[in-house]
Amino acid sequence: MSEILHRIGIKNASVKDVYTALATRDGLAGWWTRDTQGKSEIGETIRFRFHLPDGSELGGFDMRVRELDPGRLVRWQVIDGPEEWIGTTIRWELKQEGDYTIVLFKHLDWREPVAFMHHCSTKWAIFLMSLKAFVETGKGAPSPDDVAISDWH
Repeated sequence: MSEILHRIGIKNASVKDVYTALATRDGLAGWWTRDTQGKSEIGETIRFRFHLPDGSELGGFDMRVRELDPGRLVRWQVIDGPEEWIGTTIRWELKQEGDYTIVLFKHLDWREPVAFMHHCSTKWAIFLMSLKAFVETGKGAPSPDDVAISDWH
């Protein structure tokens, strides 16, 4: 199995603030994609759809919420979306270190490191920077305002 791993520090933010950005529909819409629907409750499904600036849909993912530990952990399982994502796990671990909340991001259980995984690793990094900006300044860059990195967007 292959995995995507990232670590960021969000300055002058409490773990509670970062957790809210990761574990609520409004928080997720502020940094990942504006088209976020569903309930962020254990056992429920959150639907994420991504769009180009012209409004056309690129695709999306459905995540089953598996674990919510306020201020510490958010874990989802991908139940629908691109074939490479189905069955993978997305995990956000939070901890306070001085003036920073540290986010350890893990996208686990990829069957193999295909080209799409490499693309997704870069996009996750871009969206993690959007999360950082959203929590630190109140303004993220969710889809469709994210940085395009290839023809896959």
